[in-house]
Amino acid sequence: MFSRAVSGKSLKWQLVALTWIPVIITFNENVCHIAKIQGSSMRPTLNPSECNSSTDWVLLWKLNCKDSNNLNRDDVILFKCPTDPAKTYCKRIKGVQYDSIKTRYPYPRDIVHIPRNHLWVEGDNVFHSVDSNNFGPISTGLVIGKAVKVIWPPSRWGIDMKLS
Repeated sequence: MFSRAVSGKSLKWQLVALTWIPVIITFNENVCHIAKIQGSSMRPTLNPSECNSSTDWVLLWKLNCKDSNNLNRDDVILFKCPTDPAKTYCKRIKGVQYDSIKTRYPYPRDIVHIPRNHLWVEGDNVFHSVDSNNFGPISTGLVIGKAVKVIWPPSRWGIDMKLS
């Protein structure tokens, strides 16, 4: 009798846990996600150490992140690379729709006008970054999310993502 009651409770908790899996997946895909930042293009804001084992993990806010009204200059975003969708880049927004931006080499023009629903993104580490100076303005549809906080390592909690 006792083992039957215990197995019944166990089955009930398993079913409850199983029903939460779609909720967690939906939350992770559409609201909030934890992302690992690799590379030196956002140094010193992210991955400030020269050591390759130093990697920042950030809280990535995804809710309404493709809406150009929610993306501002100096926000750090993750987006799909426009030339290779298998790659994901982390860069800072330097220009939003309708802005005029002074570009750097290798971009073919000195000034670019950002079209509607597009962004100009650049890495903080200017000389070690593949960014809009290489591929031009990106569509807001490529944005995955906005990096809002460093959550790992704990020694980096509270850094200001707006500083460049």
